[in-house]
Amino acid sequence: MATKSTRSTAVEEDDYDLSSKSTLWGFLVGIIVVAFIAVPLSAAFSFATHPGTQQLFGGRLENATQGGYVAFWWIVTIFLLAIPFLAGFAVAKLSGRTLAIVGAIVAVFVIAIMVLGQLFLF
Repeated sequence: MATKSTRSTAVEEDDYDLSSKSTLWGFLVGIIVVAFIAVPLSAAFSFATHPGTQQLFGGRLENATQGGYVAFWWIVTIFLLAIPFLAGFAVAKLSGRTLAIVGAIVAVFVIAIMVLGQLFLF
């Protein structure tokens, strides 16, 4: 019995070891994802911090409330910031349960953006 508890402790400590290959792959994937989302992240942040850009979209967005417009773009910005961390974490853990949790978080973010978009923007 003492051997099992020693093994489980050693396995848990190995999961958080920064020199392990899975953790390094997670960091690498996170950095690559940041490179891919840099431009959309910058655009979403600029739309969130400059409400005057609401007029650039024309049509229905001109009639949306300024608070709804800003809230929508802040949520999109937060979602884009979370993507590299979620991708890196999913690759580092790479188990079915972890991938399901990350998928559920992404689905909740997408649903929240859709609902807020329908409430405030359209």
